[in-house]
Amino acid sequence: MVIKNARSSSRRLDTRPILIEYVFDLEAAATVSTPPAIVSSQIATAPLGGRKRWRLRTTPLRGRLAHSGLPELIALVLENRGIGTLSEAQGFLGGKETSLGDASLLPGFDGAIGLLRAAVREKRLVSVYGDFDVDGITSTAILTDTLRDLGGEVLPYIPHREREGYGLNVRAIDSLADRGVELLVTCDCGTSNLVEVNHARELGIEVIVVDHHLPPQALPNATAFVNPKLPEHDYEFIDYATGGLAFRLAEALYADAHKPFPEQRYAELAALSTVADMVPLLGENREIVRRGLAALAETQRPGLKALMAVAGVTPKNVTSESIAFSLAPRINASGRLADARLALDLLLTRDEGSAIALAASIDGLNKERQRMTLEAQKLAQEMMEGRLDASLVLVGHQDFHQGIIGLVASRLVETFGRPAVVYQRGESESRGSCRSIAAYDITGGLRSCGDLFERYGGHKQAGGFTIRNERLPALEERLLEHAASQLDGLDLAPALEIDAEWPLNALRSQEIRWLAKLQPYGVGNPDVLLLSRDVTVVEAKGVGEDGRHLKLKLRSGPVVWPAIAFGWDAPLPEPGSHVDLVYSLSADRYGPSEGGGALQLTVVDLVANV
Repeated sequence: MVIKNARSSSRRLDTRPILIEYVFDLEAAATVSTPPAIVSSQIATAPLGGRKRWRLRTTPLRGRLAHSGLPELIALVLENRGIGTLSEAQGFLGGKETSLGDASLLPGFDGAIGLLRAAVREKRLVSVYGDFDVDGITSTAILTDTLRDLGGEVLPYIPHREREGYGLNVRAIDSLADRGVELLVTCDCGTSNLVEVNHARELGIEVIVVDHHLPPQALPNATAFVNPKLPEHDYEFIDYATGGLAFRLAEALYADAHKPFPEQRYAELAALSTVADMVPLLGENREIVRRGLAALAETQRPGLKALMAVAGVTPKNVTSESIAFSLAPRINASGRLADARLALDLLLTRDEGSAIALAASIDGLNKERQRMTLEAQKLAQEMMEGRLDASLVLVGHQDFHQGIIGLVASRLVETFGRPAVVYQRGESESRGSCRSIAAYDITGGLRSCGDLFERYGGHKQAGGFTIRNERLPALEERLLEHAASQLDGLDLAPALEIDAEWPLNALRSQEIRWLAKLQPYGVGNPDVLLLSRDVTVVEAKGVGEDGRHLKLKLRSGPVVWPAIAFGWDAPLPEPGSHVDLVYSLSADRYGPSEGGGALQLTVVDLVANV
């Protein structure tokens, strides 16, 4: 690969002076064992594991990159992701830096910049009001930091999950008005808050909605409405998380103030929100996360340093998986079980001692969250016994903690392969959280029952609601009917989507290094899953609390590979037995050299080789 400098074109709000452009050397890839032809989408499994069906991905683009000079396995994986030309491959693999578009084309963007500029200049008190999840917390931190750095007066506000619930609420608005707030900026909420936004306007407070949720038919009367999901605008990319929108607003505010934009300070937070909120890691989101991961590796933010320390994440090795499975759950834990303000304070503090104390507190909350989630998941699965023929999972209980019902819903989707709704039943009202599969728009389902809710909202893959208890039977009947009509004829049994069947002993350093270039992984670009057959089990033992995880040593040819299978609940494979396995490679290891060595495999499933 040849590296050369290229000056960026003058593009508004994307003024990085020097870009690094990577140009592929189009030399033939080293010869490796040819994988079996992919002719079927279904693979039979044997009883040892086989917790899900195995399906090989197919694509009409198969063979388009066969003569690209890329290793054969990499070409297969890229074709599975809809990439059929060398130019597209260059962009996806980091060969060309993706420029961010002209953000002024986003709906409401210029109006929001004008309002914020005036508020800073006139020293009007601004409240940045964010949701209590990672996206809301990080976007609140981005805009709070930005406005303060530019001389503004800012009062950040995160509602309490249990006492106030999701989104704007009238009591909070009244309190902010009493404290002198003249401009309210919502982050990751506000799109569905018609009553609350109108109430703020009646009090003389101007409102900027910064959000990415699907808009209802009737929109609140915001002064400016920055949401790429709104219809009739000219910006092509619509899949931002709110943290990405806040990043673009910060970029524009610095440009408007004629001050250099400290991109790393805000890209690291935008990356956290983009990965955690499970928006597609494609297009501009992929570029934001790339920049953010580089910033996290060198972060100067005391809170992020302390958070990575308690999570056991080495900054220089941080990946999207580190965010998804280590950093984001801890940030979310504060809002789930205590007060999300803890996480906001962690991100905003400039004091290392305070950061260390806050990170330790948040880490403790995360451990409690893990325990509670396992207990609730077990109860939910018990409640589902005898009801597995429905197209949608719907369970509720007074013992479900509101802070973890979304996590339980996600686990049920993974287990049963269908949309899941989990609610905490209160005395008179219940609050629910929804997660879905690609084939079903869960917020569309909620919208079909919209007259039943006190409030609801979300996007295609996730949503939430508040409902009176007497309406729960009607919700169950109507939502199940809607899901059944939308999913009729589809096979909903959980399945693993496998990128390629490839001999384990044919995975050399060349393939492994190229696979690393596919990161960051996430929605739209999932971790690469490979299938290898006839692998010998050298050692197998349970590890972790209660032996819930399976630690393995696997032999293929002359190399022994260490491997881990998390949450393994099937019989242990016998040493000396032969297995077929589906696995991914550990996020940031480059694997064995030609002479052997260790590479961590994360085994998703395995069965006896027959």
